[in-house]
Amino acid sequence: MSEPQSRPQSAMDQSAAPAPAAWAAVISMTLGVFGLVTAEFLPVSLLTPMADDLRITEGMAGQAMSATAVMALITSLLTATVTRKIDRRYVLLGFSVLLIAANIMIAQAPNYAILLAGRVLLGVALGGFWTMSAAIIMRLVPEKNVPRALAILFSGVSAATVFAAPLGSYLGDVIGWRNVFMLASLLGVLALVVQFATLPTMPPRGRATLRTLIEVINRPRMKFGLFSLVLIITGHFALFTYVRPFLENVSGVTTAGVSGILLGFGVANFIGTYVGGALIARSLRMTIALMPMIMGLAGVGMVAIDGAVAPTTVLVAIWGMAFGGVPVAWSTWITRTVPDEAESGGGLLVAGFQLAIATGAAVGGLVFDTSGALGVFTIAGFLLLAASIIVTLGLRTAPVPAEQG
Repeated sequence: MSEPQSRPQSAMDQSAAPAPAAWAAVISMTLGVFGLVTAEFLPVSLLTPMADDLRITEGMAGQAMSATAVMALITSLLTATVTRKIDRRYVLLGFSVLLIAANIMIAQAPNYAILLAGRVLLGVALGGFWTMSAAIIMRLVPEKNVPRALAILFSGVSAATVFAAPLGSYLGDVIGWRNVFMLASLLGVLALVVQFATLPTMPPRGRATLRTLIEVINRPRMKFGLFSLVLIITGHFALFTYVRPFLENVSGVTTAGVSGILLGFGVANFIGTYVGGALIARSLRMTIALMPMIMGLAGVGMVAIDGAVAPTTVLVAIWGMAFGGVPVAWSTWITRTVPDEAESGGGLLVAGFQLAIATGAAVGGLVFDTSGALGVFTIAGFLLLAASIIVTLGLRTAPVPAEQG
């Protein structure tokens, strides 16, 4: 999962927001985020049937996550520059069309190559839409309503986290994995229709260039912070991508049981966003270090107990709750580390997340094909523990802004 960019800084941009606030357009953006994040993570719950149907290994099927993430990474860095002369309304509508087309292509894929092509197309839609979404929402509402609008936007991610994996697993068993992706395409149609009806004309602003990204990444603390972030998200997605094979092959859980455990993960993840916010108020650095430590201990613990069902269910929920605080903590870190270039910092955060998703799924797939799910969870668990130590020893965070106490 990746984070949106921060608010445009000019007073002119703020004063240009529609009045009254365009809440219907905000909802339409949230629907888009929900559809994209749902489609991105559906393979997690459908990995086994996808592999069986296409006659590939589960490790190869997991590379579908990598293909999407790699393309989303590239797109997140190039979108603002490539589309700088195009009305933002049409750019966003275009990404929603790509979401629909990608899901249909995946659902109809006769072979592995077409499946990967569909996931690449999804990566373009995901990286572009998600990178721009927060900045666009901030043009839809007055400044005083921005926090509320962003909360609505994040609810789309939370809802996808809660429902995508468990519902995808359940429906995949009932109607087949291909029909699940067709349903996902209908989510895209709904988002497109609502966006077409509600998004206003939004002429492009600013002169986005790649030079700004290079300047920001060379600032103090940025390189080390982004490196730490990539380690943490890589470990998480190595676990997350292969959680179903672990539950089925190691724990011996049925499809219905997998759905229930993943639902527990999603609900705990939702709660974890609020827990993370409370911890950040005490110490941002502590929160950034504590979350991967808990996740790593959970992963290693599941291996140590050899996947015993009851404790594994609890550990999956603890892991989900810990990860809920990770995006919140790192987005806060970005705003404190580069407050004058928060948009560019946000773009780098998106790229870091997507690079880590691709790396986690790819490395996890290689390990899975040689050592199975136990090997993946062992290596990923220790990687998360190592990341926690690295953050504790080396990460420096900027002080809390004065207005925040």
